[in-house]
Amino acid sequence: MGRHFLGLTDAKTVVTEHLVLTRHAAADVWASCAMGAVHGPAGSGKTFAVDDALAGRPRGAVCWASFPSRPTMRLVAAELWMSLAGEPAPRGDRFSLTGRLVEELSTCRRLVVVDEAQRLNRECIEFLRHLHDHPATTFGLLLIGGDGCWDVLAREPMLRSRIYRRVSFAPMNSAQVLDVVRRFHTLYADASDELILFVDDNFAHGNFRNWAAFTRTAQSLCARGERDFDEDVARNAFLLHGGGKDAA
Repeated sequence: MGRHFLGLTDAKTVVTEHLVLTRHAAADVWASCAMGAVHGPAGSGKTFAVDDALAGRPRGAVCWASFPSRPTMRLVAAELWMSLAGEPAPRGDRFSLTGRLVEELSTCRRLVVVDEAQRLNRECIEFLRHLHDHPATTFGLLLIGGDGCWDVLAREPMLRSRIYRRVSFAPMNSAQVLDVVRRFHTLYADASDELILFVDDNFAHGNFRNWAAFTRTAQSLCARGERDFDEDVARNAFLLHGGGKDAA
């Protein structure tokens, strides 16, 4: 099961269309040792969905990696080695390290998940593609990133054509918010549609991370005041997050 933002308690994993598509995509990328992309706005639930989809995989079968903004190919290689081998990369240039990575990635079937892939430029994604396409390696490659990640892939036919599965996340619309939020957390079990949409319009904007942050705050306010969730609690939660519409 994926980890809820801020360690939110009593939250449920809601089976949305995006979650189901991500489960299918992750399974297909794993089974085929293919390349996939899960992309969309920040906070829309991409990483949570992939984490949920990969729960239960054998230990060591999934390798998660992320990189700082605008990394070099040498840094990508070094960080990937650390994620795979659990130790600092051996000394040497990128080419010698690439050879070590090819050897490591040929030992068994794996799924390499790259989070925050929008930080990578074309050359770094091409480096990962080179490792993936090497005849000796056997691993799937799943890129999770903002829309900037897909912009890079879409501009390069050689990269885009290799994406076997793609899931594009988007903010929830009003109907989806009403369907999801009550199932997401018991705090909203008795809340009216108007109150839920009031929170969404003024703070959450159909964004899962915003909803998790708001829920954590509102849950704390309700516990302190020993009261149920209502509009006053919502307005006080807005204040603790810096205001309403303009702050979210």
